[in-house]
Amino acid sequence: MDRDQMASMDEIHLRILRVTEDLRAIQQELNCAAMQAASDPEMMETLSGRAEMDSLQVLKSALDQMRHFLWFYMQVMTSDSELGDNIRRSLRQDETQRHDELLQEQFQNATDAIMLRFLAENKHRKPN
Repeated sequence: MDRDQMASMDEIHLRILRVTEDLRAIQQELNCAAMQAASDPEMMETLSGRAEMDSLQVLKSALDQMRHFLWFYMQVMTSDSELGDNIRRSLRQDETQRHDELLQEQFQNATDAIMLRFLAENKHRKPN
């Protein structure tokens, strides 16, 4: 793994730590709010409002998706089975294919730009 990849993994690790801390803080704050709301009907009504419930639903959905992804990721990274090898190989092929498609798109964009520049520069030229 080169330095850029190591730096990227370090950055991901730090982000994971920050997100984990944020999730714990959110859980603690929601827990306190729920305990207070149990004895305060106005607060209960406020906390169960549409905007609050929508916000929590978005968070729940993102966490569910991340949980499924992490399960898959851990299976791929920790599996010594043939299935794990096949999945890792497939992921590498997909990445290579995406890289090739990106290079092809960049080449096409460069070619298009050169052609447009040529046409613009020669627009007012008299034919021979």
